[in-house]
Amino acid sequence: MKISKNFELEEFWKSPTASKYGIDNTPSEVAQVHITKVITEVMQPIRDLLGVPLIINSGYRCPSLNVKVKGAATSKHLQGLACDFTLGDRVRNEAAFKKIEAMGLKFDQLIDEYDYTWIHVGISTTPYRQQILHLK
Repeated sequence: MKISKNFELEEFWKSPTASKYGIDNTPSEVAQVHITKVITEVMQPIRDLLGVPLIINSGYRCPSLNVKVKGAATSKHLQGLACDFTLGDRVRNEAAFKKIEAMGLKFDQLIDEYDYTWIHVGISTTPYRQQILHLK
């Protein structure tokens, strides 16, 4: 189902790891509502800003998939409230991160994961913290 100009709902729960291990990663209706908000509130505005495709590494994760990928037990991915993406390499990811940081977008967290290997962006069901983090 197309949610925005550039994003389909289903691409936010497709997972090669889930497919490999036979994990059903289909989100609940509540998680699908959250994914829709991630798309409309942060991912499409980021896509519009950058003007290039974003490669979704990880969106929604069911509990068993989250364990398999060694995600945090409190990960927003479990609720459909976060997305990890890349533009293809660290140089482009770093440039994108800086543009996203400067655009004034409302988010809960914006994280540079492992020297710009990928970018994490998340929203929340509580007031947004506007946290900007760099994980090494």
